[in-house]
Amino acid sequence: MKKITMLSLFSMIGLSVFAQQGLPVPADIQQAYNKGTRAVNGKPGLKYWQNTADYELKVDFDPVSGLLKGTVDVIYKNQSPDTLKEVWFKLYPNLYKDGSPRASKVADRDLGEGVKIGSLSINDKMVSGNALQIDGTNMHTAIAGLAPGKSIKVKIAYQYTLNKGSHNRTGMVDEGSYFVAYFFPRITVYDDVDGWNKYPYLGDAEFYNDFCTFKAAVTVPKNYVIWATGDLMNAKSVFQKKIADKLALAEQVDSVVNVINENDLATQTITKNQDFNTWKFEAKNVTDFVFATSNHYLWKSTSLVVDPKTNRRTRVDAAFNPIHKDYYEVIDFARKSVHAMSYEFPKWPYPYAHETIFDGLDQMEYPMMVNDNPVEKRENSITLTIHEIFHTMFPFYMGTNETKYGWMDEGWATIGEWLISPMIDSTMVDEYGVQPTAFNSGKKDDTPIMTLTPDLVGSGSFTNSYPKPALGYLFVKDYLGDELFTKALHHYIEQWNGKHPMPFDFFYSMNEGSGKNMDWFWNRWFFGEGDIDLGITGADKTADGYVFKIENKSLKPLPVDLTLTYDDGSTEKAHWNIGVWEKPELNISLPFKTSKKIKKAVLGSTYVPDKNDYNNILFVK
Repeated sequence: MKKITMLSLFSMIGLSVFAQQGLPVPADIQQAYNKGTRAVNGKPGLKYWQNTADYELKVDFDPVSGLLKGTVDVIYKNQSPDTLKEVWFKLYPNLYKDGSPRASKVADRDLGEGVKIGSLSINDKMVSGNALQIDGTNMHTAIAGLAPGKSIKVKIAYQYTLNKGSHNRTGMVDEGSYFVAYFFPRITVYDDVDGWNKYPYLGDAEFYNDFCTFKAAVTVPKNYVIWATGDLMNAKSVFQKKIADKLALAEQVDSVVNVINENDLATQTITKNQDFNTWKFEAKNVTDFVFATSNHYLWKSTSLVVDPKTNRRTRVDAAFNPIHKDYYEVIDFARKSVHAMSYEFPKWPYPYAHETIFDGLDQMEYPMMVNDNPVEKRENSITLTIHEIFHTMFPFYMGTNETKYGWMDEGWATIGEWLISPMIDSTMVDEYGVQPTAFNSGKKDDTPIMTLTPDLVGSGSFTNSYPKPALGYLFVKDYLGDELFTKALHHYIEQWNGKHPMPFDFFYSMNEGSGKNMDWFWNRWFFGEGDIDLGITGADKTADGYVFKIENKSLKPLPVDLTLTYDDGSTEKAHWNIGVWEKPELNISLPFKTSKKIKKAVLGSTYVPDKNDYNNILFVK
C-alpha cells in the first residue's frame, strides 16, 4: 500500500554494538536458529516448516444491499512439529463491527453487526457459539489436539454487509462497482517464531497469511463482471462469446485488446443473459483471494512474455470507469511495469498469470489484483501503478509478515517505483519520501527501521515503512553494483519465495548471496537512529588533487556525492558509495584526483537524505 515494543531494545544496544560485525538477534529468532527452522546463513533451516490450507469459497453477493453470504470449506494441514490445541481465525470485516477496536474512525453508517457466523463445524462436528471466542477481528476456539502431519476439516457459513463508505482497502466504489477483499473467515498463520498470529487487524498495519490454494465460486446478478485472484475457469459460461473470445485473444498478443468497450456497455451484451452468473476461479500457492465487480467498467487487456526461457506470458488488465480519463493510460503503465520487473528490476520473471488494475478508492495490493484510485497527475498514476504492482513480489511471492515488518514489502515497492518510473517516462525523477526521511530524522517519532510496525507512531509510520528501507536497499545496490546486487537478491528470492522470511533471513541471505558480510551496514541503517545529516568541512590541496573532509552527524552510512565547480566554470560530479563508512567513523577524508583548481564543492544528491543544507557548500580557497 502506498501512503503519504522494540524501542527499549534498541536504546540499550548503544553505539558500541554498531562497531561490531554481528547483528542484535532477538530471543525469538535465536530460538528459531536453535530449533533448526531458520539458519544463520539466511536460508530456511533443515527443519523449516509452514502450515497450509485448501479453501473452497462459495459466495453470493448482492450489489444493491451489499449483503455477502457464503460458505468456507477448509482443509487445514498442520505441518508444524507441535500438537495444536486451538485454532485462530481472522474476521477482517469486523473492522466495521460496532465496538471493534480500530486505528481510525469509521462512518456511523458503515458500523454494523460485522461477520455473523451462521454455523461452524470442525471435522463435521458443530462448534457451539459459546465455544467461539470473538474479539474484534480475531476469533478462536479450542480443538481436539491436531497432531503434526494431520489435517482438520473446517466448514463455516457466514454473512456480512459490505461497507458503502469508509473505504479501507475494501468496499463500495460507486453505485455498481465494488472491491471485495478480506471477505471470508480464514485460519491465521501459525509459524515457527510467534505461534498463532494474534495481532488484531485495526485498519492500519497490513496482513500476514499462509500460502494456500483457493477454489472460489462467486455469484452476482447479470451484467456484473468479476475480476479476481486466480484463473477464471468458466469464461465461456459467464461471458457472451464475443467477450470470451476477446479475453482469450488478449492472453496471446502484445497489443491492447478492448475486452469490454463502450458499445458493449451501451448494449449490455457482456455477460450471459441469465438472472445470475456464477464465476469460478482457482489459484494455487497464494496468500489471499479477493474479487472486484462492476456493471459499467471498461476493460483493456494485453499480455507479454515474462519468461523467455519458457515463453510464459502474463496478462495485464485495466478495469475502470470511463469517466476517469487517467485510467486510459494505466494499461500501458501496468504492462511496462510488469516488463520492467521481469527484465530490469528485480529481473525475475513475473510469477503470476495475470495482474488486474481495478479503478477503486484505495492504493492497495492483493495477489494478482490492485485497487487504485484515479489521480490527476500522470506522474502520480505512473508511480502508483508501479508501486502496487511491485508488491506482487513483496509480500505475495515472498510471504513477508506485514503485520510486524511492513518495511519488508513497502520498502521494496518504493525502490521499485524510484527505479522503474524513469523507464516509463525518462523525464521523471521520483523522490517519494526522501525529504521527509531527512527532515524527520532524529525527532521523537523517528525510531529504528526494525521497530515493529504496530509500535510506529506519527511520521515514523511512513518513513520507517517506505523511504528508509528503500534507501537502504538502494545504497546496498550502489555498494555491490548491479550485477552482484541482482545475484544476492535472486539468492534471497530463490531461498524464500513461497515461504515466510523474517528480517534476519533477508540480511543474512543477502550476505551469503553477495559473498560479503554487510552486517556493519544492516546494523547502522536498520537498527540505528539519529539525525541523517552529512556536511563538507574542508578540502585540502594535495599533489594530485584534493582531500575532502566529510562529517556524518550519525553513524548511518550514506553515499557521498559532490558537485565540483572549477575555476574555468566547468563542473564534475564525484561519487563514493557507503563503503567509505564501513568503519564507524563520524569524520572521513576522501581523496580526489584532478589537475584543475576547484572553486566550489556542493554536497548532496536526489537519493541521499540530508537534514541540513547549511553545511553542504564549501568554497575552496
